[in-house]
Amino acid sequence: MWAIGLAVAVSLALGPGALAQKKKKGDDKQAAAAEPTFALPDPNYLEKMTGEMLAAWQIGDVAMLQKYYAPDVTVVSGAYEPPVQGWANYAAAYQRQRARLQTVRIERRNTFIQVKGTVAWAIYQWEMNAETEGAPFGARGHTTLTFEKRGGNWLIVHNHTSLVETAQPRAAQEPAQIPPPTNNR
Repeated sequence: MWAIGLAVAVSLALGPGALAQKKKKGDDKQAAAAEPTFALPDPNYLEKMTGEMLAAWQIGDVAMLQKYYAPDVTVVSGAYEPPVQGWANYAAAYQRQRARLQTVRIERRNTFIQVKGTVAWAIYQWEMNAETEGAPFGARGHTTLTFEKRGGNWLIVHNHTSLVETAQPRAAQEPAQIPPPTNNR
């Protein structure tokens, strides 16, 4: 009796993947499909995906970048300009912007990811250093990516980026001019 209990315990411990391999020994494709796959939990996967998307942006690889975006994506840039709708329009705007930049380096920090069913968002701060026309260029800001799980894949459906303006010190050579008082009697 204990042998039957041990056999049941072993079969439960090994799970359906081991039994499927035994049944379908000759068919590698079916056996591979029956084996369990260990996917990252969604927040970890979205963290990895965000990093890969930023790497594609940084190196200028539009084909790689496209795999992260939905065809109907909407994008709000850090510049005061109309939102962009659709992957083709975003790709064209990205290529125009990226063509002006050389040696791009983007650092992301303070990432927060929230998943609610088939919708998720990632919020993070970033700092970019690059060269444009041979001169150093830097910018920093915040981005919110909204993801939707479509057909088992997470895609960016909305990207909202805000630039953070840094205060520039006033030129020391000339004090601010205060207008003279007016005589309104």
